[in-house]
This record gives sequence, structure tokens and C-alpha cells, in this order.
Amino acid sequence: MKCVDDFRLKLGSQELVPIMVGGMGVDISTSDLALEVARLGGVGHISDAMLPTVSDRRYNTKYVKNKLQQYKFNVANSDKSVVQFDLGLIAEATAKHVSHTMERKRGTGQVFINCMEKLTMNAPKDTLRARLRAAMDNGIDGITLAAGLHLGSFALIEDHPRFHDVKLGIIVSSLRALQLFLKKSARTGRLPDYVVVEGPLAGGHLGFGLDWAEYDLATIVVEIRDWLKEQQLDIPLIPAGGIFTGTDAATFLEMGAAAVQVATRFTVTRECGLPEDVQQHYFKASEDEIEVNQISPTGYPMRMLKSSPAIGNGIRPNCEAYGYLLDSTGNCQYIEAYNREVAAHPEAKKIRVFDKTCLCTHMRNFDCWTCGHYTYRLKDTTVREENGDYRILSAEHVFHDYQFSTDNKIALPE
Repeated sequence: MKCVDDFRLKLGSQELVPIMVGGMGVDISTSDLALEVARLGGVGHISDAMLPTVSDRRYNTKYVKNKLQQYKFNVANSDKSVVQFDLGLIAEATAKHVSHTMERKRGTGQVFINCMEKLTMNAPKDTLRARLRAAMDNGIDGITLAAGLHLGSFALIEDHPRFHDVKLGIIVSSLRALQLFLKKSARTGRLPDYVVVEGPLAGGHLGFGLDWAEYDLATIVVEIRDWLKEQQLDIPLIPAGGIFTGTDAATFLEMGAAAVQVATRFTVTRECGLPEDVQQHYFKASEDEIEVNQISPTGYPMRMLKSSPAIGNGIRPNCEAYGYLLDSTGNCQYIEAYNREVAAHPEAKKIRVFDKTCLCTHMRNFDCWTCGHYTYRLKDTTVREENGDYRILSAEHVFHDYQFSTDNKIALPE
């Protein structure tokens, strides 16, 4: 059987190692991780989730502090419609992170940005446009539109001078979702350069309901592949979700996939943004510690570790500081759940909210431990040290294991 290195991903005139590392926020897919993947000849993603916060950490800006100060008067108010992001500052934070990343790029690969449509920021269309255009202005190689169908996203940037230059891709979980997108964006005269087909075993937010186990990635990929062939559309397909070994990846490539998108195994690398103590939780997780729940205020089911500190934490909404999930009218399902519990327990110093979570705060603090279905297998990819901890890997080691391994083997670190 062939290995991944026997194939190449063709995007325009460029040929790449057919390994794409998915975009994980907040700053879990760091610049260092994306740049290492690009150096090795693949496609790495940075994430645009909460970039003002990322900028504060990475570049010593004060976007979050200043925004909180601006809206401090509204902290006790359940109506968050007044909490608006300055579009210029959103663009500035995006520009800072993208430009700093692209200035350091080496090698033959590509660096893309994962743009999450569900980060509505109280002005969905305007903030999305600002983020997309700022990334393009500052040299990003490609944009993957995630966390929603993005039916009108191409129209937001069709007048940008790099509209036909930047690689544009979408993430879908069904043929119907792809058909809806192509129909909506047809008038822009621009097809996606690639389509990531994310299956039910992926990490984080899922494009499925709680019946996710009834679906199969390979079946969805074949359905989309055959439909594209019928329509005479040459759009590279990139399966994602549950591709744990190089053999898994090669199987999809032999089926006609252009590349594979992987993420779980890169969460426990040195270049990843997860703190080392959290990485150890991932290594030590058992299969029954992984669940799909509905605590995300986005409305999408989400896969995570049951031990995530975010579950049941009744923290006060931090919309004045963050507010990334506020919808167009300033609402969020967590605000509703939090206020309900406060009203039900007026004397409590600390309340618990189990049905929803403040995703902004907990993602920012690395307390929402989203993960792929096969996270429980991570312990089999490394060695255990004398102190009981598992050895953190390098992104290069994991990348090469995907690239060259065969027979379902996983190379352990030396």
C-alpha cells in the first residue's frame, strides 16, 4: 500500500505534501505550528478566533483591557446590545497576527487562516468582512471558512484585489451543505479552491446532531466526490475527522481525496498552544471520558473531555471584555442560562450552569477541552516518562509519521 508521500496536493500551480493541519482556536493552532507545517511542505492553519486576545498575549497590545474599560458601565446589565467591537481594531488585530506570521514563513508549504463565521461579535456581516479582508491585505496564503455555511462570505470579499489570488476553501459535513454554498456563491464567479469534508469524529464543534454516530466520513466523501464528477466540477476534497494514522490518510488519498486535514495528534506537540498540563489531560484521557454535548452557545454540538473545567462553571458573562458570540442583537444562550440560574439561586455566592458555557472566557483560558474522537489514542503515540507524564512531541515528528508511515504503524519518539 502507498504512503501519504506518494501523493501531492495540487492547489493552482503549486504541489504540496497532502497534509493540512486544521485551525484550532483560541491560539491552539499557533503561528509556530502553522509555520512548521508550512516549512515541511504542507498546509498549516492559524485561527482567527479571538484575535484581539491573541494579540494581547503575543504582541503586548491592550485590546481586551481597553474594550472592557469602554463598556464597564454595562457589566451588570443583561442587555449586551450596546457592546460593539471597533471594526478598525478587529482589522488591526487580525493584521498584526497575520503579518507577524507571514513574515516568518519559510519552506515550500502554505499558511492559511481558519475563519469562524459563528464568531458574530454583535455585528455578523461587518466583523466577518473586516477579518477576511485584513487577512488578505496582510499576505495570508489561504482562508478556510469554518463554523457555519458562510453562504454569503465570498460576496463580502469579491471586490478585493486578491479575491482570485488567495486560496479560498470551505468546511462542510454533507453534500447538501456544499450544494447550498455553491448555489449562493455562484454569482461571484468563484468556486472554492478546496472543500474540507469534516466527518462526525472531528474535534470541537460538529456539523451533525447528537445522532453523529450514524454518519461515516468515507461515505460522505464518496457521495460528494461522485456528485462533483457528475457536475464536472474539479474541486479538491480534503477529508477531516478521525484520520489518526498515515494509513488512514493514504486510504482516503487512494479514494481520490486531494489531501487530508488532521488536528488531534498535533494538539500534543511543542508548537501547539495548549498548556503542557492540559496536554497531559489529553494524553491520559480514556475513551469514556470523551463526550459530545450541547453546552456551546453557538447551537452546535461539541466534542470535548468530560473533565473540562468549562462544564458546569457558572462564571459571569464576560461580554464587555470578549463578547465574541453575541449575535446581531447582542444575545447569547449562555447569558440566558446564567441569568436563569442567578434568579433561581439569589443567595448563592457561586452558581453552576450545566446546559451552556461561557465559551469566550473558557476558550480564552484553555478551560474548554475540545478534542477529537480518537484523543484517547494519543497515549499510544509517545512514551511515558518516569514521573508518569507523557512526552510532548514535535510537530515535525507527527508530520513525518503521517507522511511516511504504513501498515497502521505509529512511530514513537526516540
